[in-house]
Amino acid sequence: MVLTTHDSATKVGSPGGTRASRAALLTVICLGQFMVLLDSTIVGAALPDMQLRLHTQLTGLQWIVDAYVLLVAMLLLSGGVFADRFGRKQVFLAGVAVFTAASVLCSFAPSIGWLIAGRVVQGIGAAALSPASLALLAAAYPVARERVKAIGLWAGFSGIGLAAGPLAGGIMVDSFGWPAIFLVNVPIGAALLLAGLRILGESRNPAAPAIDVPGTVLSVLGVGALTYGLIEGGAQGWTSPVILGSFIGGAVILAVFVVVERRGSTPMLPLRLFRQRLFTVSNTAMVVVGFALMGSAFFFSQFFVYVQGSSVLRAGLQTLPASLAMVIVSPYAGRLAARYGFRIVVTGGLALAGLGLLALGFVHANTDYGNVWWRLAVVGIGFGLTMSPLTGAAITSVGPQEGGLASGVSSTTRQIGAVLGVAVLGAVVRAQESGGASVETGLTSAFVVAGAVTLASAVFTGLWLRNPAIP
Repeated sequence: MVLTTHDSATKVGSPGGTRASRAALLTVICLGQFMVLLDSTIVGAALPDMQLRLHTQLTGLQWIVDAYVLLVAMLLLSGGVFADRFGRKQVFLAGVAVFTAASVLCSFAPSIGWLIAGRVVQGIGAAALSPASLALLAAAYPVARERVKAIGLWAGFSGIGLAAGPLAGGIMVDSFGWPAIFLVNVPIGAALLLAGLRILGESRNPAAPAIDVPGTVLSVLGVGALTYGLIEGGAQGWTSPVILGSFIGGAVILAVFVVVERRGSTPMLPLRLFRQRLFTVSNTAMVVVGFALMGSAFFFSQFFVYVQGSSVLRAGLQTLPASLAMVIVSPYAGRLAARYGFRIVVTGGLALAGLGLLALGFVHANTDYGNVWWRLAVVGIGFGLTMSPLTGAAITSVGPQEGGLASGVSSTTRQIGAVLGVAVLGAVVRAQESGGASVETGLTSAFVVAGAVTLASAVFTGLWLRNPAIP
């Protein structure tokens, strides 16, 4: 996504928009992100019921999550270019329509194969919706300080979906079964389409680059091959020809991807951006955020159901402190970063999240919930302090004409981290169980690994993240 001063724009979303028009835009795009984030946490709450009703194992559950996240990760940047070229409003609303229709497909899926296919289509819709919403936001808030604060509000208010997901998922699964969790997107999507058609004005960048078809295909194949190896390795054997072939093939394809992106005239991932230290460090930290947050959240409900014997509804309520803490803290994270700088806020957030995850590694089947909820809250506070400042840091590190592109890369790195988190931590759990360890040991080991990686990232970020003044 490349935002230039030559964008054509009308009504809401132009840099000269009024306070009321910008508030209306923020409301609409927050609703879109709300739907996407609601879906991510509501699915997590339904995983135990899916495993029971669809007769699948951990590998199947991983694909239900990663099929969606993988498509989002690999198509976000192309979705941003589509938005700039064909119109941000048009692409945003198209993404909403595809996401809503795919939700219906998921709800009526007769088998896990159909469900995974529906999740793939959902990922395509989200990959159009999310970058278009950030492009609209970046255009509406051209001043860096205001933009950082707006991103914080966007992350916080749309993040209500994170908090609502576990509770809504628990209620729906307990009452109607897992298919109901996808139908909740239908009224939200319909309301969003009607509101967006009336409120949003169109804007586009006539100078937007062409779609990088080779880069997009290579990135999907490369990360997809690595993800396949990580998810299926435990079941098929880490030294089996198929798994070794997937790792080798993925590495080769990604190497070719780097060569293509370096030589291409319109790369989906301009490697020159990584010459900026702030950009590189912030996106490296964002990979860790996606890895630890999504990877650990994948097991939250499963821990309460399979280890502590909770019902799906109760488990949804028990995971609430993490997402609720993120919702409360995120709107203030942008303000804190604008006042104190990125380094202090991001490093502190990563340290808190890492300590919270390590603390979760010491809970067991008989641990009273009064000694568990605060650990989840610390994790939520930490990641809430981290995500929007990292996005703001990535945008600040580049010129104003590349703010949309930078935000797209930031979102992409977080999603790639999420893909790897679910795959790698799932492999940790499976390795523990195959070695004769209990489910409890496997899940707590995953939390410890996620915490250790996050704390290491806090040290790295504290040492290398620059703290530029925000104008």
